[in-house]
Amino acid sequence: MQQHRVRVHRSSEGPPKEQQLAHRIATVAADPVAVEATVVEMIGNRVIDNAAVAAAALRRRPVRGARAQAARHPLDPGATIMGAPPSARVSPEWAAWANGVAVRELDFHDTYLAADYSHPGDNIPPILAVAQHTGRDGRDLVRGIATGYEIQVALVRGICLHEHKIDHIAHLGPSAAAGIGTLVDLPVEVVYQAVQQALHVTTTTRQSRKGEISSWKAYAPAFAGKMAVESVDRAMRGEGAPSPAYEGEDGFIAYLLGGPGVEYTVSLPGAGEAKRGILDTYTKEHSAEYQSQALIDLARRLGPRIGDTSRVRSITVHTSHHTHYVIGTGSGDPQKMDPYASRETLDHSIPYIFAVALQDGEWHHERSYAPERARRPDTVELWRRIRTVEDPAWTRRYHATDPAEKAFGGRVVVELDDGTVIEDEIAMADAHPLGARPFTRPDYVAKFRTLAEGVVAAEEQDRFLELVDRLPELTAEEVGRLTFTEDQATAPRGLSVSKGIF
Repeated sequence: MQQHRVRVHRSSEGPPKEQQLAHRIATVAADPVAVEATVVEMIGNRVIDNAAVAAAALRRRPVRGARAQAARHPLDPGATIMGAPPSARVSPEWAAWANGVAVRELDFHDTYLAADYSHPGDNIPPILAVAQHTGRDGRDLVRGIATGYEIQVALVRGICLHEHKIDHIAHLGPSAAAGIGTLVDLPVEVVYQAVQQALHVTTTTRQSRKGEISSWKAYAPAFAGKMAVESVDRAMRGEGAPSPAYEGEDGFIAYLLGGPGVEYTVSLPGAGEAKRGILDTYTKEHSAEYQSQALIDLARRLGPRIGDTSRVRSITVHTSHHTHYVIGTGSGDPQKMDPYASRETLDHSIPYIFAVALQDGEWHHERSYAPERARRPDTVELWRRIRTVEDPAWTRRYHATDPAEKAFGGRVVVELDDGTVIEDEIAMADAHPLGARPFTRPDYVAKFRTLAEGVVAAEEQDRFLELVDRLPELTAEEVGRLTFTEDQATAPRGLSVSKGIF
């Protein structure tokens, strides 16, 4: 890996184009290096994972709204919308939009946490949409997705957005643009301009994940994917971008991140070096923010030891800075303690999640968020006895570069009404590659079949999974059918979508 130092430069001093981060990203995208077998296998896993969570979310209002918008933009050859027949093609940027919302709605797919946050699977909808529209085969698709993950991981590892309250989709626009560039074999100069355009138009604030969290939490990554497709399209037509987008004296780092005095280091593969970034990422067993995954597993483990939760006087979760301040009581968000809060807000509330997982011994993507579940009096009482605190040791482990040391869990101290103290800790979620039960292909398949049940017919599930099993060998025509169709026999009647402008 090559270490690239990135800082602000005055317009009068450069830096030369070849030394700019966007150009180095473009160079990686244009490298024709082969994709390793382990990476191909994991790409297939994540294609299945995305389809699983999209199927489970297909009938939710935000997803239906995004699909309705996309359906108003038919195009031949176009790209598919998850849930619709493969013949129902729309413009690729709108397919990226609709499918991106479906994948992200339940916050239930893969994750990578380092200096910043990300859901790298968000790269797949825009790259797949362009592959279908442009007639690319499975080999091209795999190469494009490998690049999307590689750039996403590199940016998340090297540049922290959260401390400056910039939303993490600012890393997704450039990574998706780079992945599309690899997919369609674009020259370095075109990808360079597309990456800069995508960065410029996908830089937004973190208010989408703060306070009263709305459906925009799912729409934001889909917007970044849509903008990536449009940015590549413009760059292919010869249009330029704000440049240098990262290093410019009025640019991204200068005014939205650390400023002129800060230097970031981004690690990227050298020429001919395999793109293996996806192997550092991990998926979710539970439909909740990733930093709650291990704590859900710990709550399930603690439940039998505690027994009657009405005896709980207090629960203190000692955890990392990020967990405490983003989804814990350190956020200062009263909404995280509100039984009438939105699903999106509860998804980002460790006190709520831990209380329900402790009482139920499970976490379910629908039942655990149901309004009647959130408002149950004994749950509300327990929920409000839970707080988080930052523990420097867990913060250090969160940011550790050694995989054996890195951790996303915490230590939980439970005090009962008779003074008894119960303590336990967990470093990794059970499904993490270093966890108690690491996810492998059968687990991804099981997740897909569980979440698609009642939404996608069994024979349609089989057809989709068979295509994924042959992913790098798929023809362009087969890539065009790499989707699933909703089972109309089980579709609820009376679901409607409010009419918009188009």
